[in-house]
Amino acid sequence: MRIARRLAALVAVLLPCLVGHGLTRLLGRRSLWPKRFLALAGRACGARVTLVGTPLPRDVLFAANHLSWLDILLIGGATGASFVSKAEVANWPVLGTLARLGGTLFVKRERRGEAGRQADALAAALRAGRPVALFAEGRTGNGVELMPFKPTLFAAVAGQAGLAVQPLRIDYGAETRAMAWPEDEPAGANALRVLGMKGRRQAVLHFLDPIPTDKVPDRKALAAQAHAAVDAAAPNG
Repeated sequence: MRIARRLAALVAVLLPCLVGHGLTRLLGRRSLWPKRFLALAGRACGARVTLVGTPLPRDVLFAANHLSWLDILLIGGATGASFVSKAEVANWPVLGTLARLGGTLFVKRERRGEAGRQADALAAALRAGRPVALFAEGRTGNGVELMPFKPTLFAAVAGQAGLAVQPLRIDYGAETRAMAWPEDEPAGANALRVLGMKGRRQAVLHFLDPIPTDKVPDRKALAAQAHAAVDAAAPNG
């Protein structure tokens, strides 16, 4: 019953947001509807979010840890950022369509030869004034240990003037480990498990001190600095 209620709430917020987004695009204006939808969808899924620190509004790459698909709703709803996602998400039913509407940048992580093109696409999005969020571990973590940040896409901003990397840590308090999405758990099973959890998820987004990218010309050093900041923001850090 709880799952059905939350799914119904998602549909209820999706339809008017799709209409509003379509009309705004027809008028040739920048649409804020994806951000509104993600914020409302997060609440529909039972999440409440608290912001610590201030997210930069533009010219920023948010470098975040990753625990759950719910992270996307909460970060997107709070910042309006576009996301960097693995390419296969583009073909997922419903979620793929929503991701494209939100301006998601799809990357083929396993193809090293495309790293330069992917970094160029990310840089172009930033130059267009769109904040971009990167789950820098490359996959969901276990809620206990922070995995190394993959440096490849940091090449888009390393050494660039006028941009910043803002480290971002998301946690769910006492439920952080329960919210983590293990690699061996199918997407559908995980979605049903999270939607079926009792009560509300209390999430905290920690927006940490921005790192001016013109001061760090090396992508690996930039990734390491962002990783250190996110790791230090752990509840026991």
